[in-house]
Parts: sequence; structure tokens; C-alpha cells
Amino acid sequence: MCYRTKLNSKLSSLEKSLDARFIEPEKYKPQDEINAFSFAETPVITDENPGEINIYHWGLIPFWAKDDNIKKRTLNSKIETASEKPAFRNSVNNRCLVIADGYYEWQWLDSKGKEKQKFLIQPVDQEIFSFAGIYSSWKNPQTNELVNSYSILTTEANELMNEIHNNKKRMPVVLKNKDMAAWLAGDDLEKFAFPYEVELKAKPVS
Repeated sequence: MCYRTKLNSKLSSLEKSLDARFIEPEKYKPQDEINAFSFAETPVITDENPGEINIYHWGLIPFWAKDDNIKKRTLNSKIETASEKPAFRNSVNNRCLVIADGYYEWQWLDSKGKEKQKFLIQPVDQEIFSFAGIYSSWKNPQTNELVNSYSILTTEANELMNEIHNNKKRMPVVLKNKDMAAWLAGDDLEKFAFPYEVELKAKPVS
């Protein structure tokens, strides 16, 4: 799964790396650790505007939701079943790049997870990268506020993540730079499921 990410690169570095411009640069807040369960607003690039970097909420709210409580369960979506699940099936063709420069995972050191080791995970050859994401626009029926939100897709763990994420054995779909446009263009989900992978490195952190 993927519930803690990192993005503390400079705004100018993000724009240069992604060849895109922030629409609301004042909303970008570099962070060493982003907790999914804070339902943070983080930078994304959508299929509608690939030259723009927008700020969306983490935790997808489908357009039909009566309230936003569902976001607690939609921070991640399994790529193998996203097109079948009611919360995600209307959004699988709404593609976005969820921008990051790292993410965190915990390795269980005992069978019940009472002792854990935290790792920072990053691609070997990408300082700034993107998770494969899907998004939705929802209008709050109480306030009429429009909320744009996303979910990060996950897949079966590769060899490295099998060792680290040894209780769930899942990992987020990290996109290769050359495949970002194909993801946004709507290429089939199964093309991005494991054994599709980016070479990753892991560093123990406290």
C-alpha cells in the first residue's frame, strides 16, 4: 500500500522536471512526510491539462458520494480490481500523475508487527517521479464546493518490496518517465501492473 509519501523538492525543480507549471504556486508546501490520513492537498498533473500542475486532495471521492467519508477507504486502489470497484470504476479513465520524490514503508520485524523498521523508497534513476493515479470531481451537497481528489494505484510487490512490505506485499505503481504520457492517455491498466516496475532503492530511516 502507500500511505506516506515525500515531496520537498523546490517548486522550480518540479516545474522543470515535469515540463509543467503550477496553477496555484502559493498552495505548494514542501513536506518531508505526507500522511495520507490527513487527506492532504498535493501536486498532481491530470490528463485534461498535462502542462499544468494542480493541487488535489488525497482520498478519492466519487461523484455520486453523499458525503466525503469514503475518502478514508480510497487513498489507494488496487490496479487489478479498480475497474470493478464501485468507488473507482467511474474514475479509471480519469488519469493523473501524483508527484513525489519518495515514499515510506515499514518492514515488520516480528510476526505481529510490534517492531518495525521504516524505509525511504525512491527510484534509482528519478529524483522526481510520479505515482499512477486516478481522480474524481465531487460537489459537496452541503456547501456546493467542488472537491478534486485522487487515489494512488497499487500493485503486487516486486522483489525488493516483498522484503520490506512483508505483511501486505503490495507497492504503489511508480511510473517510468517515458510512460507518463501513456498513462495519462489512458493505456490499459494491466500494462502498469506488476511485472511492470521501476527499479527502486530503499534506505532505513528512523
